Amino acid sequence: MFLTISTTGTPERPATDLGFLLHKHPDNAQKFSTSYGTAHVLYPEATAERCTAALLLEVDPVALVRRGKGKGRGGAPDAALAQYVNDRPYAASSLLAVALSAVFSSAMKGQCNARPELPAETRFLRVEVPALPARGGAGLVRGLFEPLGWTVTAEPVPLDERFPEWGDSRYVRLELTSEELTLAEALRHLYVLLPVLDDAKHYWVSSDEVDKLLRAGEGWLHDHPEQKLITSRYLSRRWSLTREAMERLELARLAETDDIAVEEIDNAVDEETDTEEKPVPLAVQRRDAILAALHASGASRVLDLGCGQGQLVHALLKDIRFTEIVGVDVSIRALTIASRRLKLDRMGERQAARVQLLQGSLAYTDRRLKGYDAAVLSEVIEHLDLPRLPALEYAVFGSARPRTVLVTTPNVEYNVRWETLPAGHSRHGDHRFEWTREEFRSWARAVAGRHGYDVEFTPVGLDDPEVGPPTQMAVFTLATSTTGTTGTPNAKEEKAA
Repeated sequence: MFLTISTTGTPERPATDLGFLLHKHPDNAQKFSTSYGTAHVLYPEATAERCTAALLLEVDPVALVRRGKGKGRGGAPDAALAQYVNDRPYAASSLLAVALSAVFSSAMKGQCNARPELPAETRFLRVEVPALPARGGAGLVRGLFEPLGWTVTAEPVPLDERFPEWGDSRYVRLELTSEELTLAEALRHLYVLLPVLDDAKHYWVSSDEVDKLLRAGEGWLHDHPEQKLITSRYLSRRWSLTREAMERLELARLAETDDIAVEEIDNAVDEETDTEEKPVPLAVQRRDAILAALHASGASRVLDLGCGQGQLVHALLKDIRFTEIVGVDVSIRALTIASRRLKLDRMGERQAARVQLLQGSLAYTDRRLKGYDAAVLSEVIEHLDLPRLPALEYAVFGSARPRTVLVTTPNVEYNVRWETLPAGHSRHGDHRFEWTREEFRSWARAVAGRHGYDVEFTPVGLDDPEVGPPTQMAVFTLATSTTGTTGTPNAKEEKAA
């Protein structure tokens, strides 16, 4: 199993800087023990003009079988039938990827203590792999590497050159060249994509593989056009791990779009921290008010936008009038808790068909949210910065455009009635604002006017004669003039949305 990395240089910027980057001196041939054989690093050429480093991995087929315990985890996909005769010693695979990570770990991290300026420099790089399994053919090889800045030559290897009519094997001779990448980026690409192309791993894939994938894929995987295929194959098509990786990638993308930390965007709010009255908690009164409004609207297909930990979704599932329920939240942690609360993994088939949990940001339009009878934003808007409200407004009222929208939010005037709430404090530490009744109504009327809705207001909880109710709810209904006979937006309105 063989791989070479070459670069060119000048007397002022010698190619032998590759030795500093790889932490392997060009004058020495070195070897390293691995669990499956021996890795050798040597330099076939090392001059100021051109330098090539080679990684040769000698695989011990017997050790591979023994570590796999004969259960198919030790090598080829057909290990049960061909444990000792397979392509593992010769074709690039996850074995070579693991050797790359072990032998060139500092280079992969972009570390070089002797010459700290080198890792950040882009340079001409050529990578050659004589035998690479490519399940998907040369087209897939190009589809994986070209979006990352590589020029790709993937030459299919014939099954037998003496018998061309037999066609090509699943192997290619690979050559990659680039002048746009750092060495660390190149190594991380290889570490992920070699086992993806082979579509098999020589070891058991556990949950820590998600962290490895996201570390190596940082900066390029989240917007790669083949992200789904890469993630699924790298994680050996394990559905639960693939879903976790995709959710974390989406969260990273949203955080990068807003130029904020992932921890800041993944800020699930525990409804139990809300200030509640006894004996009937305010959270329960709020859900009851929402359910009553949904019943009055005749809705059967409902969106819970900003569903948090799934309290409202759980209540909706208990009512057979709601035939389709979709919970949406940006927080992976909240959706995980909601899934556990709903016991989705143990739910019967008919019940499971009624509910779906989606990760998404309400600051962006989402085609998945169109066509529903009603949408609920329960204690959501106050968790957004005020400049972000117009984006949410358009995503819900302008794009998704359900017939009914319910919005609940705290009434700040009522805060004086909470004995345990210090003066001037919000009800929750993550609240970016809390509105008076007049502020909320002004906002709601403006939204309704811009998007063709009628709006009414309903108190939730005790309606104090002086300061009003603890929670205020706006019920938006799509105006008759903007809908057809079916109650959905007419063609002109749909086109505008």
